[in-house]
Amino acid sequence: MERLKNDVRRDIIDKLRDGVGIGSYGCDLHHELCNTDYFIIGSFKAKEWIGEHAFDVIQLIVDWENDTIGKVTTDVSDPERVANLFAYIVGEEILNESKTLGRCSALELNDADLSNLAAELSGSLVDPLASDFSQALEMLERL
Repeated sequence: MERLKNDVRRDIIDKLRDGVGIGSYGCDLHHELCNTDYFIIGSFKAKEWIGEHAFDVIQLIVDWENDTIGKVTTDVSDPERVANLFAYIVGEEILNESKTLGRCSALELNDADLSNLAAELSGSLVDPLASDFSQALEMLERL
């Protein structure tokens, strides 16, 4: 299932690099990245993508819906819905672990914030305080 989670991570990184979320508040970024467009379109493509992980993905959705809604509302026989809800849930987990986003949750996000978040999610975040004095000052002002 790690392959699926990595695909979701890559999708988020690509969207951040494309500027999705500029002007949004950090607390709304998950919605912008994972709920305003489909992760996968088409049942065949969704089935192929989920593959052998179907039961694990469905169990994750059932557990998440029971925990957050109190009951299961997703039609788990629809591969496209399952794939897209999985991407939504995993996207939330990925973003909730971000230290960069945690510092910006109440701020309006700019290009530098999205770049730093994309770099962190890529595993190559460079400490802005050490790399560029002007970026460091801007970051400090935003805190």
